[in-house]
Amino acid sequence: MVSVRNPPRNVCVIGAGPSGLVAARELKKEGQKVVVLEQNHDVGGQWLYDPKVEGQDPLGKDTMGSGLTVHSSIYDSLRLTSPREIMGFTDFPFLIKKGRDTRRFPGHKELFLYLKDFCEWFGLREMIRFNTKVEYVGILDYGAFGEDLKWIVKSKVKDSDEVISEVFDAVVVATGHYSYPRLPSIKGMDAWRRKQMHSHLYRVPEPFRDQVVVVVGNSLSGQDIAMELVNVAKEIHLSSKSLNVSEGLSKVISKHDNLHLRPTIECLHEDGRVVFVDGSGITADTIIYCTGYSYAFPFLDTKGAIGIDDDRVGPLYEHTFPPSLAPSLSFIGIPRKLIGFPFFESQAKWIAQLLSGKRSLPPRDEMMKSIQEFYKSREAAGIPKHNTHDIADFEYCDKYGDYVGFPHLEEWRKDLCISALINSDVNLETYRDIYDDEELLQVAHQSPHFTQLEHEALSSSL
Repeated sequence: MVSVRNPPRNVCVIGAGPSGLVAARELKKEGQKVVVLEQNHDVGGQWLYDPKVEGQDPLGKDTMGSGLTVHSSIYDSLRLTSPREIMGFTDFPFLIKKGRDTRRFPGHKELFLYLKDFCEWFGLREMIRFNTKVEYVGILDYGAFGEDLKWIVKSKVKDSDEVISEVFDAVVVATGHYSYPRLPSIKGMDAWRRKQMHSHLYRVPEPFRDQVVVVVGNSLSGQDIAMELVNVAKEIHLSSKSLNVSEGLSKVISKHDNLHLRPTIECLHEDGRVVFVDGSGITADTIIYCTGYSYAFPFLDTKGAIGIDDDRVGPLYEHTFPPSLAPSLSFIGIPRKLIGFPFFESQAKWIAQLLSGKRSLPPRDEMMKSIQEFYKSREAAGIPKHNTHDIADFEYCDKYGDYVGFPHLEEWRKDLCISALINSDVNLETYRDIYDDEELLQVAHQSPHFTQLEHEALSSSL
């Protein structure tokens, strides 16, 4: 639906990670006055590696109620789990650059540098206030269906006690979802006196040398950390909900004598014993919980219009818009299990075009009905509530793009994504370095996505 163009609005974007940067870019394109508030000293969000985790609660609990001081969950050795070719925004490919990490599955620093390049290319840095933490976001006036709302945003600059209060016409929340640890509930967990930590604060393997370590959770990070620890730890016990593991993980376990697969934990004992549900047990030095993350927006006060129930953020129309507050409040980057950057870009375009008046949302009742139907369909499919925002569906991404005339994901992008997933399932230890998708890669490199910047460089030199 298209409507009349609005005058420029003052928009606050919270976070300068991938979703915040692309939001700023799209809002700028639509002529909005944009301020990006970023709590760290540089762009990147999750991809801005922070090795300093001393003094943090090892389980990542926010004991002071003021938010966690370490945002990034990136560990030193982390490499991308998807090939770089599929990662880039649609008009800014993730190219190999001379003198940098040229691997197809590069380390985290390379993606951080890509985001810095994106920021410079589109002139976004001037909009960003670094070292500025958002303390509070709340509704200033009530309007009709979110159209005339204004928002008060209170922020603090690092090492300052002064609270800065500003009023905005719209707020875009782009704070990521890998910073607030989700922990299991295990009998004896509070009484266990040895080291327990969440993977959010894992950085390097050396502190675990010669230890018996239990890694809880057979996630990507759980597998990665377990594989890294085999070279230093005495024993690693990988505790998984299911013992039916991938061929790739089976190969890794059979290769390393000190890596063992275990079922879930029954209980923990004060003396260091860990008892599993099959009755077996060990005495461990450390437990690392690789059990995922929860959504949290501790700064946001919507008077109950938005809530988080078992990791379902809602109600949100298409995971982006709260019906009673949209389009003046929106969220980018909540969906998981998809090719992130292009999807964030499509979200950013929709938000920017709604605020400029190029498009309009359906009536509030229609949005609420759509949300309820979505919840029912997830329930019918047996998907737990805490996986509400796990998409894992290319078709959904394409349908989402249709709202704003955003191009569908290219077939080569989908094919390369699936190829990497299949390879990692079979060859967990080597899939980032040994692959058999050269033909797909050739198709990708010949596509407009990769040739567009060459054309731009040629036309600018003529």
